Amino acid sequence: MNYSELFQIKPGSEVHLKKIDPNYTAEHTEKKSAGKHVEKLDRKLRELQYLLYAENKHSLLICLQALDAAGKDGTINHVLGSMNPQGARVHGFKAPTKEEAQHDFLWRIEQQAPNKGEVVIFNRSQYEDVLVVRVHQLVPKEVWKGRYELINDFEKNLFENGTHILKFFLHISPEEQLLRFRQRLDDPARHWKISENDYAERELWDDYISAYEEAIRKTSTKQAPWFIIPANNKWFRNLAVARIVVETLESLGMNLPEPTVNIEEIARKFHHAELEEEKKIGKSKWKEAETKRDKGSKKDERANRHGK
Repeated sequence: MNYSELFQIKPGSEVHLKKIDPNYTAEHTEKKSAGKHVEKLDRKLRELQYLLYAENKHSLLICLQALDAAGKDGTINHVLGSMNPQGARVHGFKAPTKEEAQHDFLWRIEQQAPNKGEVVIFNRSQYEDVLVVRVHQLVPKEVWKGRYELINDFEKNLFENGTHILKFFLHISPEEQLLRFRQRLDDPARHWKISENDYAERELWDDYISAYEEAIRKTSTKQAPWFIIPANNKWFRNLAVARIVVETLESLGMNLPEPTVNIEEIARKFHHAELEEEKKIGKSKWKEAETKRDKGSKKDERANRHGK
């Protein structure tokens, strides 16, 4: 089953979120049965991100949008947890700073676009300027209405310059949101996530749903598709997002770059240096160092296989 096809919103399609089941888990029945699949996805994600970084021809931008408590942070932890931090980063967008407010709404977004070889995850994104500003009437209707086309042009330009874009809406039910609010109250370690606005924003649920439906319909394009991910089950949310990222990276047909040096000549220099070091410290100590190194390499391989 191709998740990129299953959850993608085709350009121009109508979007009715109330008709999409947030409890849906595709072919998986429970978290435990999906465990091995998740481990395999995590390993593949690491391999593909390494190729992306090494090849340095493409970049990947992942935009996460959702209503409160849908799991943006959890998704980020899962996806980024499978990657090398050297080639991946996350940026969160909150209310514009004083400096950001002096520019057009896309200025601060452009500053955070990924470089070649990089994966960037946006926790909220350019879509806040057609969602929050619409629901709270922060700008006139004619202003936010005109932003859909500007966003499409911005994303098309990124795509044409080698950035592949995946946009995820994490879809939860009002009932599930309330359950997660209760978990935050019951767990002191999550109290920092509680905001005065949580329940005020919840009162605007239908307004946000309407805003998301229009935004997704008007900005899901071939070069920057939207995916609606059923997110009541956290384990399936993570699985689905990771699988779509893997499918996208696999489609790029990436390869390791050719070496920029003469490998045979480098190997000759290495063996010469190895012999010199062996002479310096003695054959037995050199063999001991080799054995210790080999054990360390095997330990690292096992840790990588288990996602540690």
